[in-house]
Amino acid sequence: MNIEQQLAAVRRYTCKKMKNDKTGHGFDHIQRVVATAQYLAAHESQTTDRLIVISAAYLHDIADDKLVADPQKSEAELRLFLESIEFSTTQIAAVVAITHNLSFSKSLEKNPPQLSLAGQIVQDADRLDAIGAIGIARAIYYGGAHQETIYDPQIKPRKSLSKTEYRNLNNETIINHFYEKLLKLKDLMNTVSGKQLAEQRQQFMLAFLTEFKAEWQGKS
Repeated sequence: MNIEQQLAAVRRYTCKKMKNDKTGHGFDHIQRVVATAQYLAAHESQTTDRLIVISAAYLHDIADDKLVADPQKSEAELRLFLESIEFSTTQIAAVVAITHNLSFSKSLEKNPPQLSLAGQIVQDADRLDAIGAIGIARAIYYGGAHQETIYDPQIKPRKSLSKTEYRNLNNETIINHFYEKLLKLKDLMNTVSGKQLAEQRQQFMLAFLTEFKAEWQGKS
């Protein structure tokens, strides 16, 4: 099986797993992350393994513990799938290391994992899809799917969160999510191109928040 056949199989596997997602992590999100990861990889001074970057971009949400009931089972299934399409043991380990460690919640742990360059590219691509115009839409969509409050000026954004606290949606509002995560992502970008793209999207979110709060108070 050649690389193009492997990537086609990965794409089909991901589409099957994610096509029914209703939280903003569906196959449309996956396709944008893949496209952005390819863009970032093309603009890096160091070369990366195309198979690893694109596969990890496709598969990055497959075993996410906020999306699946049994992450360990999903990860085990992923390993078997990659083996079935002739990924080597080293390639499987590289892909899983990325998919297992790129989420924002991992950065809240005491010893955040260190990603390979391929992992940093995929992480930037995923984070870029969480900010800007698309990021605003996805934040509202995700919050609605989990019955979050849109905004309450009396509830202040949480600081210095642990992973457990961050995942507790009972203490979050959709607007506070911008301050607790989304506005932090610009400064967490790994790649030069990622930083450049994030800057414009950051400004769009800040403008949105200013307008939102003005309209909330009836001042716009």
